[in-house]
Amino acid sequence: MDLDDLKKIKELDGEGMFAHIHSLPDQLVAAWKLGLSLPLPKMEGLQAIVVAGMGGSAIGADLVAAYVSAICPVPVYVHRDYVLPAWAKGPQTLVIASSHSGNTEEVLSSFENARQNGCQIVAISRGGKLAEAAKAAGVPYWKFEHDGYPRAALGFIFSMVLAILYRQGLIPDPSAEIEAAAAAMRKQELSLLPEVTVSQNPAKRLAGQLVGRWITILGSDYLAPIARRWKGQVSELAKAWGQFEFLPEADHATLAGIFNPQEVLSKTIVLFLTGASDYPRNQLRSQLTRQKLMEEGINTDVYHAQGATPLEQMWTAVHFGDYALFYLAIAYETDPSPIDAIEDLKKAMKA
Repeated sequence: MDLDDLKKIKELDGEGMFAHIHSLPDQLVAAWKLGLSLPLPKMEGLQAIVVAGMGGSAIGADLVAAYVSAICPVPVYVHRDYVLPAWAKGPQTLVIASSHSGNTEEVLSSFENARQNGCQIVAISRGGKLAEAAKAAGVPYWKFEHDGYPRAALGFIFSMVLAILYRQGLIPDPSAEIEAAAAAMRKQELSLLPEVTVSQNPAKRLAGQLVGRWITILGSDYLAPIARRWKGQVSELAKAWGQFEFLPEADHATLAGIFNPQEVLSKTIVLFLTGASDYPRNQLRSQLTRQKLMEEGINTDVYHAQGATPLEQMWTAVHFGDYALFYLAIAYETDPSPIDAIEDLKKAMKA
């Protein structure tokens, strides 16, 4: 597949995933402004934040948790399951139930669990059963408008959850950083657009390297949740298998598994996400781990996140990954939007 064939790209992208990727910087800023405007009562004495979500909603919360880890005095926990942990009880716990459709069964279960446990609750969705449950329970409900897939609504989830933390007085005002992150994304994408040829387009070149390979993404610190995001986009955009690992943990277990089976490892590529905000020892680990993999003949590559702040580096890394894995879908001659296997499983669960 010729990644410079604009006509073919448009034909394959039948549901317009590229438009969602291109508009992500604007979504990030617009969602922040929306989060500042929606009704929200002051909650006193909060000791923990739980964000209940799955898929794209959970990834958005992962980004929030990483970003605020050094500035928020209470823990932010991302919950991907039906039943809340036992400690999530009482008004000192805020549960943010986030579901793109409003019908995610794990989130609905967590919402009901939070209600029974007397937690503070805020619900975020486009509508659905979650909206109905929030209104019936008399808890704040934040609605957003989005006509794409959940993975394309990452800016909404991140900015709206972040706005809740800011408005509860848990973090300083990040408005300027969000604007700067969006500006950094727009600057970076000038070289990532479909009109930019492979020779000048790093996202297209990376996609070309990924074709036919088992993909593993490694990240640390602020970029750890971005590794998870890239893995999700490998699967949901390109319909390919992949995995993610975090440093330094990967150096205490996964690194031992670089010898067998050779027939799989020969088709593996390990991508390292790095940025200037990484802890210095993790920067060294990334370099040495990559060197060890290359010595064993395993293919590797590295993406250096752009931007001056952790938030800029997080979001330029997200955006670059979205572009690269969109092009990987095109290289596989695959429509990046539909997720038939996931939808089929949901139908089977309902049945």
